[in-house]
Amino acid sequence: MLELTKKAADFASAIRFSAIPERCVEAARVGIADCVGVMIAGASEEAVRIVASMVPDYTGKDAVPAVPGGRRLCAPDAALVNGVAAHVLDYDDVALAGHPSAALVPAVLAEGWALGRSGADVVAAYVAGYEIWALLEALEPGLLHERGFHPTAVLGTIAASAACARLQGLDAEKTAHAIAIGASMASGLVANFGTMTKSYHAGRAAQSGALAARLAKQGFTGSTDVLEHRTGFMLAHSPSSSPRLGADDITLGVHWRLLDSGINVKRYPTCYATHRSIDAMIDLVRGHDLKPAAVKEIRVRTGRTQKLMLRNSSPKTGLEAKFSMEFALSSALVARRVGLSELTDAFVRRPDVAANFAKVSCTVTDESMAEFPGLAPDDRVSVMLTNGEVIEQEPVAFAKGSWQRQLTREELEEKFLDCATRSLDRDHAAQLFAQLWSIAKLPSLRDLALTQKRELAKK
Repeated sequence: MLELTKKAADFASAIRFSAIPERCVEAARVGIADCVGVMIAGASEEAVRIVASMVPDYTGKDAVPAVPGGRRLCAPDAALVNGVAAHVLDYDDVALAGHPSAALVPAVLAEGWALGRSGADVVAAYVAGYEIWALLEALEPGLLHERGFHPTAVLGTIAASAACARLQGLDAEKTAHAIAIGASMASGLVANFGTMTKSYHAGRAAQSGALAARLAKQGFTGSTDVLEHRTGFMLAHSPSSSPRLGADDITLGVHWRLLDSGINVKRYPTCYATHRSIDAMIDLVRGHDLKPAAVKEIRVRTGRTQKLMLRNSSPKTGLEAKFSMEFALSSALVARRVGLSELTDAFVRRPDVAANFAKVSCTVTDESMAEFPGLAPDDRVSVMLTNGEVIEQEPVAFAKGSWQRQLTREELEEKFLDCATRSLDRDHAAQLFAQLWSIAKLPSLRDLALTQKRELAKK
């Protein structure tokens, strides 16, 4: 049987920035920068405030700021709070059937800051975590969502454990223990989508990764065959009950999965399962100057697993609306956009918005695209008008902002500034984006202007 845990640990402990392909460095930079912007926007949400109230202040020299307020916390607690903030708006990036940056970035930022690591070290840790996450996903032919598991919470915990072990400078043996410890901390249920608990999944994964690496550093042990053992992680979480654990070569550090899967940046703060349909609907609305009163029915064909995640057909809150195809297309019709301003309880409950929920009719296909298992090969949207005419949009295979249809630096910065200026002044936010865009050149992560008061970031 494949020595999966050992090989993952060998890779994470040995990875060096200089060996990482430039395209992977670019993807990591995009993921880190986008996640920090979304984290700042999410920091004022009620879920984040509740979680932050549960952790104590910390006065050690290795204290880490909660972003962007600057409250000083121990690294695992900072990873928790910042992780909830990164995911609470569902505006963070998507790949590997989950949200890699929401689990990885809060973890590597916290440990990188606490340890005074360079930006290059942080990028290497991010890539190590991503590659291990991608490998574990590739070895499982089934879909975790269909078993009821949230991949961000489950695979994200393993990835964050490996990433934090890399930042801690652990050798291969202790990294294997960190991965094993993390494996027993990994959990999160799809049934909690549309509630505060979903964002807690990402924060807990980041925190668990930091804790697992710190425990391993102190000599705490776990089973160094935890991933592949017949009572271990892969089989326990396997939807198919037959993960591919007999593979001879897992090609970590040879076949870079980040090159293929990349980072898919969200243009809308909703579940990614809605994004292709939103793109199609907005193009229809703008291209035909559609008004709600002229629309009788909105027809959508999407994937079965996509629809499984979109559980709220008549949402009443902004959180519920993030997991609703009915809301997504109603917002696109009424507001001609789906942004942070629309994901509020007040907007969701507006009579002119809610009146269109019943117009949305969904059908599903069991087909799945190779680039993104769980998504249909494309989403298809058509509109029947009240006069009987039917207008159709071209099928959408890749959403705008996906790895296949990437945003430009200017478009990424526009999203970042829209998020970050909710707490930071524009010049400060622009400075932070420029630092993140060149993160691999930072001598120390503590140079980042992450907080509202610049002097805190210098300590």
